[in-house]
Amino acid sequence: MASGKKALLATVMAASVAGMPHLLWAPAYADDYADLLDVLRAKGSLTRHEYDTLLAKHVHHAALAAEPHATHAVRGATSGTRTAVAHAGHGAQAGYEPGIRFDAGAEANDVSLRAEDAATRAEASARSAQEAANALNSGNFVRVAKYVPGKGLTFKAGPIDINLSGFVNGFYTYNSPAGGRPIAGGVSSGSSGFDSSAVRNGLLPAGFVLKMNTVQQGMDISAVLGMYPGLDNAKPAAFNANSGGSPVGLGTAGIDLRQVYMTFGNKDMGTFKIGRDLALFASDAIMNDATLLSVGSTGSNSAPGNTSLGRIGVGYVYADWIPQISYTSPKLGGFQGSVGIFQPLDEFGYADATNPTAAKTPSQYSAGASQHSSPMVQGRAVYDFSVSDLQVHIWASFLIQHMQGLNSTRPDGSTLLGEDQHHGAMVEAGDIGTKLTYGPLEGVAYYYRGSGLGTTGLFFDGVAANGRKRSSEGYYVQGAYHITKKFRLVGSYGVSNLYLAGGENTAAESALGSAGLVRRNQSEVGAAYYQMTDWLTVIGEYSHTSSAAHGGGKESDNTASGGVMLMF
Repeated sequence: MASGKKALLATVMAASVAGMPHLLWAPAYADDYADLLDVLRAKGSLTRHEYDTLLAKHVHHAALAAEPHATHAVRGATSGTRTAVAHAGHGAQAGYEPGIRFDAGAEANDVSLRAEDAATRAEASARSAQEAANALNSGNFVRVAKYVPGKGLTFKAGPIDINLSGFVNGFYTYNSPAGGRPIAGGVSSGSSGFDSSAVRNGLLPAGFVLKMNTVQQGMDISAVLGMYPGLDNAKPAAFNANSGGSPVGLGTAGIDLRQVYMTFGNKDMGTFKIGRDLALFASDAIMNDATLLSVGSTGSNSAPGNTSLGRIGVGYVYADWIPQISYTSPKLGGFQGSVGIFQPLDEFGYADATNPTAAKTPSQYSAGASQHSSPMVQGRAVYDFSVSDLQVHIWASFLIQHMQGLNSTRPDGSTLLGEDQHHGAMVEAGDIGTKLTYGPLEGVAYYYRGSGLGTTGLFFDGVAANGRKRSSEGYYVQGAYHITKKFRLVGSYGVSNLYLAGGENTAAESALGSAGLVRRNQSEVGAAYYQMTDWLTVIGEYSHTSSAAHGGGKESDNTASGGVMLMF
């Protein structure tokens, strides 16, 4: 190949001189420079276009250098041309690459060829990209989406996104009772009479949430399963895995399967949800409560259950996880609404269940009900907007449920509800709250009121033993300051009040006496949160909790907690 190129070089030089008879010609064969170009081309260091361009320039310069020998070139022009042609023919037979030209149109032809080649390559690349996309969507490939701290791991299997997220926490908690008398329905442990230590969960247990999402016929469809195990031994009772614990050897932790639901819809039509999930009423209250990531009021610290109370019962009524069929509207200028029907819950005598003197009490504090011909109805509305650098989140929600078949009996089995008394009640409740964020400052204010709603949990002591509804209300205020991006201080104060129904009084000897029934639960909380990494947050907290009864009894306690929350 090299000899053919050298011969071609000689041919071009000869032809150039033959066209100019006034120049002398001296035979010019390929020199060391041409040899170097051949070697670089053979090794792939030069493209064909680069090789042709450099060789053409070299030939041009060689022709200019040959002008002093024009006289000799004229004499040998004829024979030189024949020799060059012969060399060219030999070079072609020796395998010189076809298609290389050094005429005036060579560069234009090469540009055309390169453009055609680029178009062919682009078409092939597009085909390859489409084939790759089809292969990824076929489900034969599993890939991992970019990780976002706190949003879990997302695996993409064809058209399905599989997300695994969760959290784990653990706290050392020291509770010191400040004394007092036991309060039926109170959340303070002040009357326990002894200090207690525990290694336990905070308001949140551990959590592992599996979500599967896909898009079919223009609808976003998802399925969610949430598993929430605790650290301490479970002791099944009225509240299942959330009952008080059992610190006895050979025990096992409880698993709270509180989430299992599906959704379908899109941003234009809204979203439907069917299954078990957090209810609408009071959901924003707990989701904006800082103690969600810490301990707050312990409830029981000597035998801890899956969770502490946080601010449940001392600022709001627990929203709970309830089977539902609900609908959430699209967002319209920051506004979004939700409404749904929910599994109706029983009216429950929490004060009777927690009354330490129940065997001596001549009457029952609260009525019960377990008949439901209609569902519970809940609704919620939120509005988000900003004013300059101030971010505002406002919410309001409501709850309605008809209680039927109310019953109330004395310890001896006799009934407290006669035929002429109320055997049904319509429970109603509403709340409103706001969260303000301005730079490093955050503030939350919340208020609720209910008729028959009760306190601490939904329908706990909401109806008196005589069948009449009790009113209740509560609130909490919370402030937070980010000293640095990772370090935050929080302080909060909250109260839950339960009022007597008509016909009740505080006389202990009365058949409807409610002297020991809780009137007020309240707490003050101060906490520090330091985000050590994207996953780990270190938490230190102090809380003071107190309960007061309608008859004047009181109890209070103090709790110090320290621990770590991991979220992924």
